[in-house]
Amino acid sequence: MSVDRVATNSQANYMLTQIGKANTNLQQSETQVASGKVSSTYAGYGDKTAALEGARAAAQKSQGYQDNTNLAVTQTDLQDTQLTTLAGLASQLKTALTSAVGNADGTNLLNSASGIFQQAASILNSTDANGNYIYGGSVTDRPPFTATQLSDLAPAASPPATLPAISSFFQNDTNKKVVQVGDGQTETVGVLASDIGTSLMTSLQSLYNIAVAQTGTDTYNGSLTSGQTDNLSTQVLPTATTAATDLNSAMALNGDTYNSLKASVSGQQTINTMYSGFVSDIEDMDMAKALTNLSSNQTALQAVLTVTSKLNNLSLLNFLPTQ
Repeated sequence: MSVDRVATNSQANYMLTQIGKANTNLQQSETQVASGKVSSTYAGYGDKTAALEGARAAAQKSQGYQDNTNLAVTQTDLQDTQLTTLAGLASQLKTALTSAVGNADGTNLLNSASGIFQQAASILNSTDANGNYIYGGSVTDRPPFTATQLSDLAPAASPPATLPAISSFFQNDTNKKVVQVGDGQTETVGVLASDIGTSLMTSLQSLYNIAVAQTGTDTYNGSLTSGQTDNLSTQVLPTATTAATDLNSAMALNGDTYNSLKASVSGQQTINTMYSGFVSDIEDMDMAKALTNLSSNQTALQAVLTVTSKLNNLSLLNFLPTQ
């Protein structure tokens, strides 16, 4: 007669199932501790999966808005610097004209005007880091302002009635750059060369025309006659004043846009933080809990292995009298 083991096949199968469960739980705990995440699959999140993906998508969208807006902030900051310079150039021209009229002396007036033109033209044809013209609207591959020297504005011996239109020197279009800063929210950040350069170039054109173009020589370099001071007072100084006013207004508007963009960035940061927090609450593992679970599951697996081993080694001989 054989002496069978005490444990039955059904008991053995049950214990093997428990070993499998304990091993799965241990592997899950080890993965959670290593990754810091609740699960590596959607199944591990159960009914929270939809909420997790919704929050993640919202956070990514908010980050996209934030990145775009930050680029626009950089552009408006650059524009502020350049608009400030242009406004300073207009004020410089106005001051030079006022001094010339007040002192009846135009010495170096045209030299100053030429320097102002060159600086202004350089700003109007500024490019960004990618080589795109900033003030061309949607036309970014060619200079928005075509005159290269002051004399281009007033060809020699041009009667005032036949002066080329200042608008002919601008080849930007009317499409100002717009950036989306949120759902259904946009900001116009682009500035056009024609908007910020027309009045200043008009003033410079008038000055060059009356001083040089109609005679072929700089007749205003030195003492001025009453007729010449009247020409400066009535034909040039008003346009220089307009240029300074227009550029200060453009600078203020750009500043308002900058502040609005900064506020949008702050708002998107808040939204991104909120949704990222939602994702973290669902996705990230409580490490203290994960370590506790790991220890418990290690103990559980060891216990079930020990019990199974003892059951497999038990037989009726263990219960027979030893005498």
